Amino acid sequence: MNTLEQNKKKYKSLKNQLLDNQIILAPGCYDAFSAMLISHTGFEAAYLTGASISYTRLGRPDIGLVSMTEVSNTISLIKERTNIPLIVDGDTGFGNALNVIRTVKLFEMAGANAIQLEDQTLPKRCGHLKGKSLVSTSEMVGKIKAAVDTRQNEDFLIIARTDSIAVEGFDSAVERGNHYMNAGADILFIEAPENQKQQQDIPKIFNKKIPLLANMVEGGSTPLKNASELQSIGYSIVIFPGGLIRAFTHMALEYFNSLKKHGSNEPFYSKMLDFNQLNELLGTNEIIDIGKKYDSSPLKK
Repeated sequence: MNTLEQNKKKYKSLKNQLLDNQIILAPGCYDAFSAMLISHTGFEAAYLTGASISYTRLGRPDIGLVSMTEVSNTISLIKERTNIPLIVDGDTGFGNALNVIRTVKLFEMAGANAIQLEDQTLPKRCGHLKGKSLVSTSEMVGKIKAAVDTRQNEDFLIIARTDSIAVEGFDSAVERGNHYMNAGADILFIEAPENQKQQQDIPKIFNKKIPLLANMVEGGSTPLKNASELQSIGYSIVIFPGGLIRAFTHMALEYFNSLKKHGSNEPFYSKMLDFNQLNELLGTNEIIDIGKKYDSSPLKK
């Protein structure tokens, strides 16, 4: 499949993918290029991570510095390049329920297929960092109801995330999860289980009442499992939000150290795409050929 045909690929909606009873594996992306690569390698969904937007656009950690419009603009650029179903990290909704309403409107219009909302206070921080704090359960329930009431398409899914395990404990996280489910969330995300027992108990407690999302963070609080293992214990979606940026950073540091040492890319060449290979991946010739059709359009008299 060439790169232009990827834009026309027919994907199942996230809602229909959930009905297939096969875990959805969604790698993390942070721009149009990374989303294109995820589509190119055959995944059926991608996760737009606010953390990686902060890392790559701001050179800053995930501590609530990214704005709603920066995320919305990124969604638009991704959807111009590929129509892969996109789960979007909406942080706290960037404020109260009124902010959530605007966020849902913007994200849905930009092309998002699901929004993840969390119950942290502002400014939020990465779910695997210490020092988090939460809004009240009732405030988060109001945000979820606002999101549900605002969406225009029932295929646009609302993911409710609670960070309560690290702040109020596991029992509180389960209690909050039940309230968020009853408020109308389509998917539940209990962030950062601290051990295998918690990780396995969450699907047992919710017992297929609502699809569950698992988050795999290398070096984070949660035991790492592959997609098949997570499906076997009852999860419906697994995201690997920061894997790409961590792999990219490792490679980039190796590349720059090599270039500084040798003054040339020759020692690193086997690990790189050359100019022609990159343009082939991007579909450069196909795009140029499309443009040629309009270069000499006949003028009407």
